[in-house]
Amino acid sequence: MKKSNRLLLTLLLGFTPLYLKAQTQVVKGTILDNEAEYPLIGATVSIAGSDPVLGGVTDLDGVYRIENVPVGRQALLIQYVGYKSITIPNVLVTSGKEVIVDVKLEESVQKMEEVLVTADADKDLPLNELAKVSARTFSTEEVLRYSGGRNDVARLTSNFAGVSTPDDSRNDIVVRGNSPTALLWRVEGIPMANVNHFATLGTTGGPVSALNTNLLSTSDFLTGAFPAEYGNAVGAAFDINFRNGNSDTHEFTTQVGAFTGVELLAEGPLSQAKNSSFLVSYRYGIARFATPGTSASPIYQDLAFKLNFKKTPLGRLSFFGIGGLSKIDFIGDEVDETDLFANPNEDAFYNGGIGLIGMSQVLRFGKNTFLKNAMGFTINKYDFDQDNFFSLSAERSKYRAVEARENTSRYTLSTQLNTKFNARFNLRAGILAEQFYLKSDVRDRDDRPLAQIPDDDGDGIPDFFFQVRDTDEYFWLLQPYLQSEYKFTDELSLTAGLHAQTLTVNDKTSIEPRAGVSWQFKPNQTLSFAFGLHSQNVPFPILFLREETSPGVFRETNRTLDFIKSHHYVMAYDFKPGDQWRVKAEIYYQDIFNVPIERSDTSSYSVINEGADFVFDERVSLVDDGTGFNYGVELTLEKFFSDNYYGLLTTSLFESRYEGGDGIERNTAFNNNFVINALVGKEWKIGKDKKNILTFDTKFSTSRGRPFTPVNVEASIRNNNDQVLFERIAFSERLKPYLRWDVKFGIRLNVKNKKRYHQFFLDLQNITNRSNEFTRRYNEVTQEVNSVEQIGFFPDLLYRFQF
Repeated sequence: MKKSNRLLLTLLLGFTPLYLKAQTQVVKGTILDNEAEYPLIGATVSIAGSDPVLGGVTDLDGVYRIENVPVGRQALLIQYVGYKSITIPNVLVTSGKEVIVDVKLEESVQKMEEVLVTADADKDLPLNELAKVSARTFSTEEVLRYSGGRNDVARLTSNFAGVSTPDDSRNDIVVRGNSPTALLWRVEGIPMANVNHFATLGTTGGPVSALNTNLLSTSDFLTGAFPAEYGNAVGAAFDINFRNGNSDTHEFTTQVGAFTGVELLAEGPLSQAKNSSFLVSYRYGIARFATPGTSASPIYQDLAFKLNFKKTPLGRLSFFGIGGLSKIDFIGDEVDETDLFANPNEDAFYNGGIGLIGMSQVLRFGKNTFLKNAMGFTINKYDFDQDNFFSLSAERSKYRAVEARENTSRYTLSTQLNTKFNARFNLRAGILAEQFYLKSDVRDRDDRPLAQIPDDDGDGIPDFFFQVRDTDEYFWLLQPYLQSEYKFTDELSLTAGLHAQTLTVNDKTSIEPRAGVSWQFKPNQTLSFAFGLHSQNVPFPILFLREETSPGVFRETNRTLDFIKSHHYVMAYDFKPGDQWRVKAEIYYQDIFNVPIERSDTSSYSVINEGADFVFDERVSLVDDGTGFNYGVELTLEKFFSDNYYGLLTTSLFESRYEGGDGIERNTAFNNNFVINALVGKEWKIGKDKKNILTFDTKFSTSRGRPFTPVNVEASIRNNNDQVLFERIAFSERLKPYLRWDVKFGIRLNVKNKKRYHQFFLDLQNITNRSNEFTRRYNEVTQEVNSVEQIGFFPDLLYRFQF
C-alpha cells in the first residue's frame, strides 16, 4: 500500500514541470443592493493584499472586472459608502476559466456619508436574508472539496449539523429526525418532487443525483423554521440555483468521474444579445461504476442548461431546464441476498425520467421595487415491473407481481413583489400556484398470499391484480405568502411573515405564521430565535390509495386527510472567536401533528416513518390523529479555509419519537440519537511558482444505528415466505452503529501561459472497509433473517479539464 501511494504521488508530481509558470485570470461580477437588488454604481472591488493594488469600480449596471489576478486563492474586498463593506475569502482562481463573483451588499441603518461599516462574508450566512436560523449556504467548490460526497450536493449536507445520510446506497436527506419526504427541493424558484435518477413517486432521494454541480451557483439549505416564502415542507428546504454562463468569452469543461460519468459543458456569450450568456451540460453515466451495492448495470444520462438575458424590454430574463433518463434491470438469477437494491427471488425492471423547463423574469419599478416572476413545467415519471419466482412442479417459474405506471407533472407560476421602503424596512409578498397532473396506475399482488387470489384456469398463476392506485386527474396547490423585515439597528432585526396553502384535491387549507429575530449583542456574538408553523400534503402514494370498501367497490379512503403540520422552535447562538473560526449552537423543538395513522388501537403504523425506502406501505382508511416530536441540540466548530487548511466538526444529539393508533410512544425510523462528523483538509503549493496545488481531505462519520422492526419468522413462513414484521414492537431494535472514514487526495494544475486547467482526485470511501448494516430482512430461501451490509470500500475517481 505504501509503495502504491509513493508511486501515485510520483506520477502526480511528474506533471508539475509542465506548469512552472502560473497564468493570471479575470475576476468579475455584479454588485447589488441586498434587498432591492438594484446595481450599486461606483462600488470598489479589490484583491486584498495585492501590491500593486488590483481592483475595479462598478459601472452603471453594477458590473466590475479585475484583470491579471494571479491564480490561487484570493480574497475580494467590496466597499460602498453607506453600506457594510465585506470580504469574500477563498475565491479560487484557476487558469481554466474566468471567475464570476456576484455580491449583494447590505445598507447600513445608521446614516453615514463617509464612514464604512465592515463585516465578514461568512459562508454560514444564507443567501436569503430573511432566514435567521438553521440556514447554511454552500458552493460548488465545497461539493468538490469534501471527501465522501460523490460530487453530489445532497450528500454534501451530511457534513452539516442536524443532517444524517445514513444510507450509502441513496442520498436521502434526514433532517432532525424527519423523514426524507419532509424535504422541499426548489430549483431556480420552481419546486421539484425529486432531482435524482431512479426516483419513485413520493420520495425525494435516489442513488444518483441528476443535478450537475458544475452548473450550480451558491445555494441555500434550510433545516427548520424557514421564511414564509417556503411552503409544503415540514422538515427542510433545499433552494438550488443555476449559475449564469460567462457573457464575455467561450469556456468549456470536460469531466470523467466514477459516479458522475462522462460530462461535457460549454458556456459563453450569446452573439445577438449584449451581457447575455448560455450554459449547457450533458452527462452520461458509467454503468459499472455508478451504483456500488448491486450487480445490476444502471443506465442514466442528463442534460441541463441556462440562458441568461440581463437587459430586454421585458426586464431581466432567464430560461433554464434539466432532464434525466434512467434505466436498470435486476435479474434474480444474477443477484444474491447481499444486494442493497434487489431480491434474488425477483426480476425487477425500472425505467424512469425527470424534467424541468422554466423561465424567470425580473421587472423593476423604480429603484426600490421589483417584481420577480417564474413559470415552469416539471415531470417525474417511471415505469416499474416485478416478476416473482415460485415453485411450479420441478421448474422455477415466475409470475407478474407488480405493474406500476407513475406520472406526476405540474405547471408552476410564481410571482413575488419586493419593496425596500428604506434601509430599515423591506416587504416581500407573493404567490406560488401549482397545477398538478397525476396519473398513477399501480397493480400489485406481491404482498397478498397466493392462496387468497383466484386461479380459475388452474395454471398455478393468480388471475388478477389488486388495483392499488388508479388516478388520472388535475388539482391545484396554492401558496400565498407575506414576509417583512425590520432592522432596529445594524445589530438587531426582526422578520415576520404569514404563509398559507390550499390543496384542491380535498379542499384543505393551512394558515402558517412565521417569525424570527437576530441580535448581534457583541461584535463577534449573535443570538437568534425563530418560530414557524409548517405544513405539507400527505405523500401521494398514501393519499390516493384505493380500498375495496364492499365487493367490487373501491374508494380512495385516504383522500380527505389534512396537511401534516409541525411547529418549529429554534434558538441559535453564534460565536466567532477569531476571523477564521466559528462556533455555533442550536437547540430546537418540533411538535408534529395531523399525522395519518390507522384507527386500530393495536396498530403502531404512522406515515411519519414513510420515506425510508423506494416504496410506501399500502395502508388505507387512515385518520390524521397521529403525533410526533423531535428535539435536540446541534454544535458546530468550523475553521474557515485559511493558511491552506480548513476543518469542520459537527455534533447532533436528538430524539425523534411518535405515537400510532395504539397510543404508545416509540422511536421513529430515523431516530439515530446522535450523529458526529469530523472533517479536515489541507492544501500544499507545488511547482516553481507555487501555484499548483496538492490537496488532502478526510472525513470521519459515526452515528447510532437506526431503529428497525424485527421480523416475525414463523408468520413469514406461513405467509408464503413473504416477510411479516412484529408491528406491536415496531422500531424496538437497532442496527449496529454506523461508522465510516473517507480519505481524498487531489491535484490542481494551472497550465503555463494558456487558458488550461486540470483537476484530479482520488476519493477512497469507507477506507477501513467497515461492514455497516443496511437492513435486516427475511430470506425466502433460507427462511432466516439476514443482515444486509452497506457498501464497503469503494474508490471514486474524477478528472476535470477546463479550457
